[in-house]
Amino acid sequence: MSEYLVIRLGDNSQQLSHWIAVDSSGARRSAPVAGLLSEATTDIHDREVIVLVPSAEVLTTSVDIPVKGAKLVAALPYALEEFLAEDIESLHFAAGAKRASGRTPVSVVSNDRLQTWLDQLDAAGIAPDSIIAESYGLARIPGTISMLLADDCVLINDGADVELVMQSVSPGDALAAIGALDDGTDTDENEDSNGPTMPRHVLVYCEPGDDERYQHDWIAMRHELDSVDIKLLADGVMPRLAVTVATGAGINLLQGSYAPKKEYSGMFQPWKTAAMLLLAFGLVALSAKVADYYFLTKQEAELRQMFNAEYQQMRPGARETEDPRAVVESLRRSLGTVDAPPIFLQSMEQLSRAVSENRNAEIQAISFRAGVIDLRITAPDVATLDSLQRAIAKNSQFQATIQSTDQDGEKVSSRIQIQVSGS
Repeated sequence: MSEYLVIRLGDNSQQLSHWIAVDSSGARRSAPVAGLLSEATTDIHDREVIVLVPSAEVLTTSVDIPVKGAKLVAALPYALEEFLAEDIESLHFAAGAKRASGRTPVSVVSNDRLQTWLDQLDAAGIAPDSIIAESYGLARIPGTISMLLADDCVLINDGADVELVMQSVSPGDALAAIGALDDGTDTDENEDSNGPTMPRHVLVYCEPGDDERYQHDWIAMRHELDSVDIKLLADGVMPRLAVTVATGAGINLLQGSYAPKKEYSGMFQPWKTAAMLLLAFGLVALSAKVADYYFLTKQEAELRQMFNAEYQQMRPGARETEDPRAVVESLRRSLGTVDAPPIFLQSMEQLSRAVSENRNAEIQAISFRAGVIDLRITAPDVATLDSLQRAIAKNSQFQATIQSTDQDGEKVSSRIQIQVSGS
């Protein structure tokens, strides 16, 4: 399970920062800590760092643009230009994942302000993995208006696409500003309104001091709404914000030119020793192969030289050859010593036995070619020829076929072909 160190930066008037360790399930891994930003480095270890920045410095909104990826990023400045007081060239735009409503959440911040935060973190020795507006630390719950009181700010969302931060206002004024409180008009007219219907349930997170300060607001809000739940934050707002962003909520401002550079050398560091050993083994194996090839090539050249010397003694004037094997095969063929099964002698032996059993048959001629023997035989009758044929094929090694039969006076002349069985 991934662990994160969530750091909340103070505004310009605050020198202290707050941080806490949490995991991806939203569980705390340490108590909340307040101190100088540089002191947070001792708690980073191997955790990813999420930095929360003041929401008053970041505009959070949503757009309905039917494009995505690079085209969406390019279109954002022009889609929001009329709502921004600053020149779009001086602003940084970051987009999140499209919501179920079809709208895409967007965060907008001044380039100078974002660079100031990065310089502040760099000076403290902190390399953030993500920078998120702290308003995203207030979870969005469908059908519920969620509020969080932090210092002099009220973070509020309607569980859908309304999401903003108000300074120096009371919780009741914040609800009225987004149209969540009844204003005394007719209920039927409200139902016919084209605007979205606000949820009637409110969930408020605040510290005990704020709970006491706004007791009158709670009473008034309960008269106007179906229900108002107050959740006291005994350890302050930091744990509430941290557990929400650790589960993946929020838009990371480090996009585009501000995206952190990947340090691939660190990823391969654990495998450095194994890689070096593998490389060394490969070099040793390759060296052995090269050495074997060199010695075999040298030995082949020496053997070829010895062969050519002997060959030229046998055939004076013969040229040196690069293929001694082909020369040897040629010599064997010329001397008739090519390896071949002794078919002719074996067939003659079998024919001799067959003729001895049929003495009335006389062999007139024999020819042998390509492993096939052709006989011209005379016999007193066809029965003798048939007996001779069966005698030749008796041991199943050879098969005899009567090719033709002619009557020659009182005898029968025939031509028989003998070959190895199965050929």
